[in-house]
Amino acid sequence: MAESLRPLMGDRKPDANREAHTSSCEEGWPTGEPAKHRIFDDAENTPDGRPGQRRSLAFRCAAALFLCCLMLCVLRACVPGSSVRRVTPWQHPADSPGSASADGLYLVGVGKADITGPVVEINLMGYADPKQVGTGLRQRLYSRAFIVGNVEKPEERFVYLVLDTQSGDTAIRYGILNGLKDLGPEYAVYSHHNVAVTGTHSHAGPGGWLNYLLPQITSKGFDRQGYRAIVDGALLSIRRAHETLQPGHLSVGTTKVFGANINRSLFAYLANPEEERARYNASAGDDGSVEKDMTLIKFQRASDGKNIGVLTWFPTHGTSLYGNNTLIAGDNKGVAAYLFEKQAREDPTAARGFVAGFSQASVGDTSPNVLGAWCEDGSGEMCDFETSTCGDGRSQSCHGRGPFFEADDTGARSCFEIGRRQYEPAWALYRQLQRSPVPVRGGPVRSFHAFHNMTGFSFLLPNGSEARTCSAALGYSFAAGTSDGPGAFDFTQHSGNENTTSPVWKVVSHLLKDASPEQRACHSPKPVLLDVGEVHKPYDWTPNVVDIQAFRVGQLFIIVSPGEVTTMAGRRWKEAVRNASAALLAAEPPRPLATNASDPTTALASPVVVLGGPANSYTHYITTEEEYAIQRYEGASTLYGPHTLAAYINRTLSLLSYLGAASPPPPSHETLGLFPPDNTNASLSFISPVIHDSPPLGKRFGDVLAGPLPLYRRGQDVRAVFVGANPRNNLRLEGTYASVERLQVRRGEDEAEAARLPERWRRVRDDADWSLVFGWRRTSELLGTSEVEIVWETEEWAERGVYRIRYFGDAKGWRGDVKGFEGVSTPFTLV
Repeated sequence: MAESLRPLMGDRKPDANREAHTSSCEEGWPTGEPAKHRIFDDAENTPDGRPGQRRSLAFRCAAALFLCCLMLCVLRACVPGSSVRRVTPWQHPADSPGSASADGLYLVGVGKADITGPVVEINLMGYADPKQVGTGLRQRLYSRAFIVGNVEKPEERFVYLVLDTQSGDTAIRYGILNGLKDLGPEYAVYSHHNVAVTGTHSHAGPGGWLNYLLPQITSKGFDRQGYRAIVDGALLSIRRAHETLQPGHLSVGTTKVFGANINRSLFAYLANPEEERARYNASAGDDGSVEKDMTLIKFQRASDGKNIGVLTWFPTHGTSLYGNNTLIAGDNKGVAAYLFEKQAREDPTAARGFVAGFSQASVGDTSPNVLGAWCEDGSGEMCDFETSTCGDGRSQSCHGRGPFFEADDTGARSCFEIGRRQYEPAWALYRQLQRSPVPVRGGPVRSFHAFHNMTGFSFLLPNGSEARTCSAALGYSFAAGTSDGPGAFDFTQHSGNENTTSPVWKVVSHLLKDASPEQRACHSPKPVLLDVGEVHKPYDWTPNVVDIQAFRVGQLFIIVSPGEVTTMAGRRWKEAVRNASAALLAAEPPRPLATNASDPTTALASPVVVLGGPANSYTHYITTEEEYAIQRYEGASTLYGPHTLAAYINRTLSLLSYLGAASPPPPSHETLGLFPPDNTNASLSFISPVIHDSPPLGKRFGDVLAGPLPLYRRGQDVRAVFVGANPRNNLRLEGTYASVERLQVRRGEDEAEAARLPERWRRVRDDADWSLVFGWRRTSELLGTSEVEIVWETEEWAERGVYRIRYFGDAKGWRGDVKGFEGVSTPFTLV
């Protein structure tokens, strides 16, 4: 399989020391060993090994094989629909549609690939702070692909991607879909309708890859290198999932996750009706202000019962790493996936190449900074409840605190802890589903996707009144930011408008685009700061055409949201889909839910509805009307006016019938003719390229400038500094910039002698590990010199022994040629 992947990987260099992504046929399939042993026994019973005996043995084997084939043919003819057909059921269309899915058998596949873009000199995406520029790597970023298909109708399938990025994106999605077309006719089953591109909402990844101008501004435009890393990695993850597709089962469960999220806009949440809020107020620890439920889908292959992956949904912002962090990472969702996949490697029920996806849910008003928002001005006071300001009336000192906020580490310890708090209940639920599975079954695999223009869209609300959405615009409180990442200047949440801020912002607003009276009335009560939906020069600033998408497998329905949905907005959207999907299920023939053939029980499975996003594009926020009226950050960032949520629900329900078992496929996008722009080749870029790299006088690339000490205790940080080069020269996708190697010494062997043998050094950490940090800094722009610092934050559980640190770099010469090099530190002992 490695050979078949190579054309897609480009400059990706698979690393032999990383866990290989292997086909499922390489593990767990019968090998024929008993027959092999039996043949050897027969040969051993012939003292002289006469050829006649061997021919007799061959004849008997051939006869046995013929009889087996004859029996299979008779069985196939006499027992229609028998389990014999299910060896490769996707090759044999069924006489009765959906029969395999009724038994809970689906096509399942998972894949994972590296999408880490440039880790230095590129602005990070999320906080919109131009000063937050990458200086290194804490954790590699990945695309995780999950494919579910109909065994009997393999063209009915969907792909759910979980990217370690701030969101999905229009340009990224176009790139993925075009790349799938280039892979050939085998991949023609993937289209707009069945590919969802979601982001974990990490605020610690490189920016510059988004389709529209507004989010490109702080990154100095479009970065093609980072864009290609995401697109190519996503394609590789899909290809790995596609090539391992096989019959399997899905199990679904829900658990509570405590201590991993709070509501950062509680003042806005409390504007929702009291009786509605009371429905979700379960206890003091689960008061309903955020969702504590995590839903998990377990993927299990049928061939040997091994689990191949999990996909979860739980809402908490990817803002554990603060706005002063400059190391690339997947934030708390990346940590949770890392811990789960690491544990799965030790689990005998998990297959090799196990993939864990931690998708976002109704994330809009959630925060991982669970100790609340405090004024970092020495006052010791909490921020103002309504406006998130401090004593000076400004928002800049108001910051959310994570579990270990006192640590001077830009939020790293808190990030790991919030990731752990998601991983542990997810693992417990996974083990529970292994013991007592709750199968996904009883229905087809369906999907739909549509583009919809929100500008001037009129529709009826459930109460019969008419509503209308607007061209996109952002309010004054958008510029105030949140307690996870405060804005600049004198903007505040809730009270921000042109009368409470400097007159200069009114001038700036009018210079960009003076919103018309009709536009202001449409967005009321939002005071419009940036009328971005009506600015199209030099290209669109923000989307007006949005994605409407949903998937179904059995009783599971997945809403794919292009925006950050707040807690109550997500509940309303899911409830509307749950009610409509229950009616959809009720209209379908009852399907047997019992696995025991002697049990004739039939029942309708209750629909399980989840919401994932931000996906496919980035349309900022989606609030309830009541929250919108409060005009805190989330309401001011709801692009299409007070009826934004109602419009999304309206469009979703209008297409939901396409998820029915007997429904025709949805119309092609070419037939409808509405597409958002693809600005990939139109986007501006002011990002400076790498000119050249040079070592200091008298030094070579990879030389050690500061080596580790001879001895460390576990829990201490080990540091090594090397003569470096710009890591933008080679992203080292599927590889690493740094590693820790441990010396393997045989009993009675001299340690110094063993250390001189390269094969005795075994890699035990690389830059995919949270504890190994890669940092880079330019020491001279003119001379092109730079240094790399690699830090191993040794774990308390690390094995004692002799170690060394290795650096992998690539230097660019004056002629533009790039050459790789390595550097190795002196050995050190960990006790």
